Amino acid sequence: MGAVFKPTVTRPLPAGAKLVTRDGERVAVWVDASGKKRQAPVTAGDKPRLRTKAGTYVAKYRDGDGVEQRVSTGCKSRDAARAVLADLERRAEHVKAGIVTQAEANVGEHADTPLVEHVAAYVSALARKRGKGARRTVSPQHVGNVDRTLRLAVAECGFRRLRDMHRDAVERWVSRLLAPAADAGTTPRPPAARTVNAKLATLTAWGNWLVESGRLTGNPFTRLRKLDECDDVRRERRALTAAELDRLVTVARLRPVAQFGRPTLRIVDDTRPAKSRATWKRADLTFEGIVAAAERGRARMRPEAAARFDRVGRERALVYRVLATTGLRRGELAAVTVGDVLLDDGGPAIVLRGTDAKNGKRATLPLRGDVAAELRSWLAERAEAAGGTLSADSPLLDVPDKLVRILDRDLRAAGIHKRDARGRTVDVHAMRGTFASHLAAAGVSPVTLKTLMRHARIETTLRHYTDPALLDVADAVERLPSMAGATASSVAPTVALTSGRTRQNGALAGNPAAGRRGRSARNTPGKTAAFPGVLAVGDIGREPMTPSLSSWCSNQ
Repeated sequence: MGAVFKPTVTRPLPAGAKLVTRDGERVAVWVDASGKKRQAPVTAGDKPRLRTKAGTYVAKYRDGDGVEQRVSTGCKSRDAARAVLADLERRAEHVKAGIVTQAEANVGEHADTPLVEHVAAYVSALARKRGKGARRTVSPQHVGNVDRTLRLAVAECGFRRLRDMHRDAVERWVSRLLAPAADAGTTPRPPAARTVNAKLATLTAWGNWLVESGRLTGNPFTRLRKLDECDDVRRERRALTAAELDRLVTVARLRPVAQFGRPTLRIVDDTRPAKSRATWKRADLTFEGIVAAAERGRARMRPEAAARFDRVGRERALVYRVLATTGLRRGELAAVTVGDVLLDDGGPAIVLRGTDAKNGKRATLPLRGDVAAELRSWLAERAEAAGGTLSADSPLLDVPDKLVRILDRDLRAAGIHKRDARGRTVDVHAMRGTFASHLAAAGVSPVTLKTLMRHARIETTLRHYTDPALLDVADAVERLPSMAGATASSVAPTVALTSGRTRQNGALAGNPAAGRRGRSARNTPGKTAAFPGVLAVGDIGREPMTPSLSSWCSNQ
């Protein structure tokens, strides 16, 4: 027999509450907002809390498997709570009678719950979930994206309860998203295929969780059709060339100081006073003039200020060099500490902890010798400034959150176009593609390239992180073997028949085996096929002059 009751809960003490002992029990006494004097028992211990009854009833009953369950009814009145209990016990009886399964009965308990509560429960579970590999939690940014996507999908598809969800409504919503705008000038552009696919993946993952948590018996989104992303790429990154990297590092090194040495340009404006600030401006920095600007800026500043801005530029240039020579992501480099860097002569490397890696896996990334030497010098200077030692937990480099804005200014000063003729752009993550593209151009094997990029599949590396502009595809084509066939002038004339067993002599010019009886041309030394399984010209055997001469068949 089931029962309903209000469980005891604890709450913080109200402001101004006093602890007293009455009838051997410790209670709190306070005055509520309406001016009435209230009292309630408190818990024991150094930090007492109020012990009071919950505002709603809980139903206690045994389910179809005989297991005791306690379910919140959400009801404040006893009669309403008893009605909920009766419904729960009726479902348990159906399970015992074999009318429904326990899973179906569990689904029935969630049938009338508003869908937004299921969304909130999933988002809460996702925030508590452990991330990939060694990552302790899922990215808060991902949790926020999932929350927004699900609430948008529920609203756009008109879902109110779990029973309302079906695949057709989602596909109609996607069709509306991709529908061409009536007024292309004012209506936002439809989302990219990759954006839509991310929303569909979020819905599918949510459906799987609803099944795993016993709220549904089947996922209504299991067979949502994804869009083809190949022909709808909105942003493609390009790799920087070696010359562009040199210019970028040079500008990053000098620009913090050069900003103070920019020459002044006069603005002709007769409507302004002669000494007005609107009549002049600082010239933009250029790669050709940045060295002179840095010298002027250094002369205009106090020595300690010049040294401080010099350190900023040196660190920024070092950030770019490490990103472009290790393939680290911006967030990963920001998480690397002094203790994660191995700078011994045997094999300098950065040890990326699994908790900081995107894939959650620990990795050791080798460092170029010149980059390792620069890091060694940088850390030595920092240690000297800090009094001789650096904490192992100190960040290796100060990587700004808005590094992309700083990079854009450095690109302009270096004369490097943000977007090239192909429409590909440069941003901070393009450094990772630069790393992969230069390795591929250097002839590094695909397996090694995949390992250095820390990808699970080589297809990801080649498709998204290798810029064909840095690959010498024309030279690769020129390396193919010549496949020009024999010309008409190189073919010897057919010799007339002189006996009953006659063959074609010298059928191919330059083939010494063509006139030797009983020997195959394919046995001639030096005649090998350019491609395995394809015979070269020197592999051609003897052909009969007429179909009647069957004894002289081809060696092929």
